[in-house]
Amino acid sequence: MTLIDKYPAASFCWLELATTDQGAAKKFYTHLFGWTAVDMPMGPGAVYTLFKLGDRDAGTAAYTLRPEQKSMPPNWSTYIAVENVDATAKRAAELGGKLCLGPFDVFDMGRMAVVQDPTGAAFCLWQAKQKAKGVTGVDGTLCWADLNTPDSERATKFYSSLFGWKFEKSVHDSSGYLHIKNGEHFIGGVPPAEHRAGGPPHWLPYIQVSDCDAVAAKAKATSGKFYLEPMTMENVGRFAVIADPQGAVFAIFQALPRK
Repeated sequence: MTLIDKYPAASFCWLELATTDQGAAKKFYTHLFGWTAVDMPMGPGAVYTLFKLGDRDAGTAAYTLRPEQKSMPPNWSTYIAVENVDATAKRAAELGGKLCLGPFDVFDMGRMAVVQDPTGAAFCLWQAKQKAKGVTGVDGTLCWADLNTPDSERATKFYSSLFGWKFEKSVHDSSGYLHIKNGEHFIGGVPPAEHRAGGPPHWLPYIQVSDCDAVAAKAKATSGKFYLEPMTMENVGRFAVIADPQGAVFAIFQALPRK
C-alpha cells in the first residue's frame, strides 16, 4: 500500500463514472470492490459520490448524467495529473487534440479540462489545488489503463509530445502491445488495433483485485456484463473486461507471480 499526497505529473490520478442510475451504481461498486460511498452536494438535486477505502480516497467517483448529456452512454473517464491545466490544454490543441470542455475551476479542489486526442479517445486533465488523500497498490484502486485506438502511431506521437510518455514494446510479447512509461513507472498500454476492444476509441481503466475469478463472479451475480471473461496472460496476470448494469465498461486485474 502506498499513500498518495500528490500525484506525479502525467500520471493517472482519478476515475469518474458518469451513469444513468447513481444509486444502482453505488450498490454495484461498493459490493464489488469494498468501497464506501460518500455523497457530496453538487448543486440542486445532485450529488457527487466519492468512493473511499477506509479513510482514503479510492481515486474514484460517480455522478448522474445531466439532461444535456443524455446522448452520452454511461462511462468511466480517466484523469491525468498536470501542473498547469491551461497550458496543457492549449498544447493538446496545438498537437491536434480537441478541447471539449474547459479549462474551469472545480470549487476550491482543482482545475480541469476535457480533451479528445486526435484519434477520438477522451480524457481529463487535472490540476490539484489541495493535498491529495489517495492510496494505491491495494485492491480497489486503479492499477493500469489501456488506450484503445485505431491509430496507435498518431496517438503515441500525441501523448509522448503532451506528457513525455515513452511507449515500449515488450521483449516477451510479439503481439505489438505497447507499454506506456511515465518517468520510471509503467502506467498503461496500447493494444494493437486488431486486438483492441470494440466501440469508439477510449481509455479502459483496470482496477486491482486479489482474486479475478471471485470478483468476476460477484459482478456476474449482480448483473454485470462480460466483454471478456476472466483469462490469464502468462507471467503477467489474470483479467476480465466488464460492463456494469448501466453499461459503463472497466477491467479488473490480478497480478500473478512472475516465473
